[in-house]
Amino acid sequence: MKLRLTVLALAAALLLPAVFPGQGPRAQEPVQKQVFEAGSYRTRGGGTIANTRVGYQTAGRLNEARDNAILITHFFSGNSHAFGRLGGPQGPVGYWDAIIGPGRAIDTDRYFVISSDTLVNLNVPDPNTVTTGPATLDSATGRPYGLTFPVVSMRDFVEVQKRLLDHLGVRRLALVAGGSMGALQAMEWAAAYPEMVARVMPVIAHDIDPWNLAWLDVWEAPIRMDPNWRQGDYYAQGRQPPLAGLAEALRIVTLQSRDRQWARGLGMRPAEGNDPARNLLDRFAIEKWLDDAATARARTSDANSFLYLVRANQLFFNEYDSPEAAFRRSQARWLVVPTANDRVFPIEGVREMVETLRRVGRPVAVAEVAGPLGHLNGVANMGPLSDRIRAFLAE
Repeated sequence: MKLRLTVLALAAALLLPAVFPGQGPRAQEPVQKQVFEAGSYRTRGGGTIANTRVGYQTAGRLNEARDNAILITHFFSGNSHAFGRLGGPQGPVGYWDAIIGPGRAIDTDRYFVISSDTLVNLNVPDPNTVTTGPATLDSATGRPYGLTFPVVSMRDFVEVQKRLLDHLGVRRLALVAGGSMGALQAMEWAAAYPEMVARVMPVIAHDIDPWNLAWLDVWEAPIRMDPNWRQGDYYAQGRQPPLAGLAEALRIVTLQSRDRQWARGLGMRPAEGNDPARNLLDRFAIEKWLDDAATARARTSDANSFLYLVRANQLFFNEYDSPEAAFRRSQARWLVVPTANDRVFPIEGVREMVETLRRVGRPVAVAEVAGPLGHLNGVANMGPLSDRIRAFLAE
């Protein structure tokens, strides 16, 4: 039982809704989900979203100069709940609660902190996620968009966030920070609006390369192979969503986002009541854990949204001739945060990105996040970097 509880405590970020205890000198304040109506939006690819909506949350206050704002951009399976206790004093805490809040590294007594849901958010069945995407009703037909929803890119996420910041009166960002897919959004911000972004903190990511692009295709393949997917047309009453394909996709993501050290907690033992040495259908404990966790997560996710998110990641920096050309546009200071045992964005790719930033003359520093969780260290283990983040904001 003790081992089982330890393993379950490690479930986080890319698979299950992350709940991490807040750290810091003061109790975290409640935050409320708000909704931004962005209106009609023309995508970078030329499509039109008639009624664009995203959810967001804020903490702190915007100063008179309107330049103390910090934007937090979320990871692939995340939403805007990066900090604070959602809905009240007993609500769940945000995934980066260790570094965002009163008196924390990103101090909401000093900064106006904003975090928003992306378009095509994976968590669309969750009432605490507000997003326009393939599961949204198309006002022209009265039916969910499905695959008629326009393709969106990482830059589209940024453009909708820009509308939100304009609505909130933000003129300049003291920092844009995010983990994994959130880091990609932060980098897009630095290139798209260089005069607006003072600092960038990409965590557990580097620019997408062909290897990442191919892995993203591996992630989504099980959904396309599920007969219930029906080319994205599974929303009609009486049809079953492609839960088996989505669960398998999430199982792949989950394993890649963790490290060998995490897997040792489950060991080589069979699942309870199973004997793989005698029965080919019996399971090992780690196989069953991944199956159970991915199946549970699939029930709170949308398969089409998963596919659209994959494509948005594949279209990272697609408007520039090269990552170097994009980085050259930045005017920001950079703090890059990798983890040594990352299997999603390997640290050698981060080192190459840092060299590119230095080659184009960007001020860049590196602070490594440690822990046994692999890629997820950048979600669950950011607390020890508090002093470094605080110093970066003071530079």
